[in-house]
Amino acid sequence: MASGQVEKNVQDARNRMWQVMPVFADLAELNNWLEDRCIALWAETPHKALPGSIADVWEAESPLLMALPPAFDGFIEHSKRVSPTCLITFERNRYSVPASFANRRISLHVYPDRLVVVAEGQTVCEHARIIDRSHRKPGKVIYDWRHYLALAIVLGPMADKGSLQCKPGALRNGAPFTEMPDAFRQLQDHMLCKDGGDREMVDILSLVLQHNEADVLCAVDLALEAGVPTKTHILNLLHRLIDRKPIDHPEVDPPDALALQTTPEANVDRYDGLRQAGEKRHAS
Repeated sequence: MASGQVEKNVQDARNRMWQVMPVFADLAELNNWLEDRCIALWAETPHKALPGSIADVWEAESPLLMALPPAFDGFIEHSKRVSPTCLITFERNRYSVPASFANRRISLHVYPDRLVVVAEGQTVCEHARIIDRSHRKPGKVIYDWRHYLALAIVLGPMADKGSLQCKPGALRNGAPFTEMPDAFRQLQDHMLCKDGGDREMVDILSLVLQHNEADVLCAVDLALEAGVPTKTHILNLLHRLIDRKPIDHPEVDPPDALALQTTPEANVDRYDGLRQAGEKRHAS
């Protein structure tokens, strides 16, 4: 097929495809709609040389085609230095990076829809890419609260003076922790109302570094539902979830008062009845 004919077919397909186009919230929604629209047009368009539609010919031909090679990993790479506040800047926006990489250089892989941070040959973290063409608005800061949890770990008696456990008040006004799930936010409201609640909240958040986050959230939800939002109860529930032990216990309806069947007697001579026959008695 001549190149001019191919270009003409592409132009005609574009006119048919984009004739009625809804408004999309993001790029992923647009791509999903475009894929569905292409498949629908293939079913509607008859093949030029063979009987049936383009979709019919494709269905008959696809089993005979070679397997596709791995998809091309196309990205633009930038070298970035992480700030002391664990942030990198790209296109006027700032994105958080795990605290262990503060003040270090990383490699930023830029994709159309996401940003991937790579260091030491491994993927460190990933963010959805924020695209805003307006230069009148200030840049955004995208936090992942998990990136700052490492600051809550105290290594021995010589703790980092900037750690959350040394400065638990950072939970109250720390911007990254406003992005926590609702269960953690509700627990925080309870914890901050009592003395030492900041430190206990840090300990509970640090559980995410050691256990599955879904299990920790489930334990917090159960503790809130039971009306016992304490560190001890949450740890107990978490261990039961990890060990796959039942969380719910049968309800017990105890009586209002316990009544004795036999009233005790103040008679110490009864202890003699516990002695064996013929046993000598000794003065105490």
